[in-house]
Amino acid sequence: MNEGTAPKASEVEPTPTRGPFSVHPGAASLREPLLRGPIIGTLLRLAIPTTAVLVAQSAVGVAESWYVSFLGTDALAAASLVFPVFMLMTMLSNGGIGSGVASAVARALGANRREDAEALVWHAVVLGAALGLGSSVLAWMWGPALYRALGGEAGALAAAVEYSNYLFAGAVPFWVVNLLAAALRGAGDVKLPAVVTLAGAGVMVVVSPALIFGLGPIPRLGIAGAGLALGLFYVGAALWLVRHLATGRASLRLTPGRLRTRWLRDILRVGLPTALGAVQPNLMVIIVTGAVGLFGVEVLAGYGIASRLDYLLVPLLFGMGTAVLTMVGVNVGAGNHERARRVAWVGAWMGFALTEAIGLGAALFPMAWMRFFSQDPAVVEPGILYLRIVAPLYGLLGLGFVLGFAAQGSARVLWPFLAGTARLVIAAGFGWLAVARFGAGLDTLFVFVSVALVAYGLVTAVAMGTGAILRAGPEAERR
Repeated sequence: MNEGTAPKASEVEPTPTRGPFSVHPGAASLREPLLRGPIIGTLLRLAIPTTAVLVAQSAVGVAESWYVSFLGTDALAAASLVFPVFMLMTMLSNGGIGSGVASAVARALGANRREDAEALVWHAVVLGAALGLGSSVLAWMWGPALYRALGGEAGALAAAVEYSNYLFAGAVPFWVVNLLAAALRGAGDVKLPAVVTLAGAGVMVVVSPALIFGLGPIPRLGIAGAGLALGLFYVGAALWLVRHLATGRASLRLTPGRLRTRWLRDILRVGLPTALGAVQPNLMVIIVTGAVGLFGVEVLAGYGIASRLDYLLVPLLFGMGTAVLTMVGVNVGAGNHERARRVAWVGAWMGFALTEAIGLGAALFPMAWMRFFSQDPAVVEPGILYLRIVAPLYGLLGLGFVLGFAAQGSARVLWPFLAGTARLVIAAGFGWLAVARFGAGLDTLFVFVSVALVAYGLVTAVAMGTGAILRAGPEAERR
């Protein structure tokens, strides 16, 4: 199968003559705007619910960090150690394999192959269960060594291991929920995953502090309670989503069936390179965190607070990125390549404008963010330094991020991967060497992180501009 094309006719099961969208009455109405609706309006319709959900999730994460800060500096440092690893799993499931699921579903529906799209949903569940189990095992086996290597010691290390063990116990339902949500987004259905996640975020705000500090008959679990609360939410969300899709009340139906190589291949040919690309920024953060850890626990805590703002950009970008992926995928599946290119650029510049505005605000007023978590000068000062050096370039992160999702929709993911590689080498490779081998200061390390963002944004923009990611095919001209 060539990149960006549908399976051969011989590989596709027959489509019912009654029409591929007659199974669910709302499905055709979801598809039509993706192919012919106004680009900005359709992007916003798809992006806003997903963004609202992820902002709510991130707000819960910020609230959880605030709760944990009452447990002391060791607990705060522990959360900083575990957070990049958890975000790695989040990005692998949402933006990695999840993007493969969404892209495959979108291209299938764009080509009017509904039965294929629904077969992909079952394959997504199986992949989610397998990858979730693998995530739990890896975290339990290698987590302690990793957190120690990142600078965790004594009380901070013990707290990190305890938090991690509870957090990753819920990895299986976490993966299943995220891959099912990706399949629904690929079909243009953003409301159902939004409702489920928003409900969970509301529950988490109450349950998490109750488990951390204790409430009535609930014992005080400390930092372990934060991990347990998240796991309980995903168990409930997974059970509800599976049941809802199995009853046929969603835009896609979940029906267990025989696993087929071609559907796994269609998911993984986008999902695996994208997952490797998702590893890159998290590996970068892990290595940079290790370099920052050389300066002490207080500096590590300050950097963890400041760099968490980077992760808060992800929900905003992810909402726009998944909207671009869905529209690009459906239009590529339908042969509308020129419209797919326009969608990619419009979404990318919207992502740039939003994240650049946030970055400039953070650089000009860093204390507005830092003082929410700590008043200790030894913690606050390194965080302010990071925001003043790195945040002004957030716009290039937004540009490259959204163009990467456009590449996933078209099943051409090489150049975004190379852009991520350049970012990793500059920030983590050169930055680590500067600090660990040549004794450079914290400001030099953060300069390397900034230069890495410039390289990331420019590589993806040039690749899109030259047609390496999306190019018009002959069928686009005919349409």
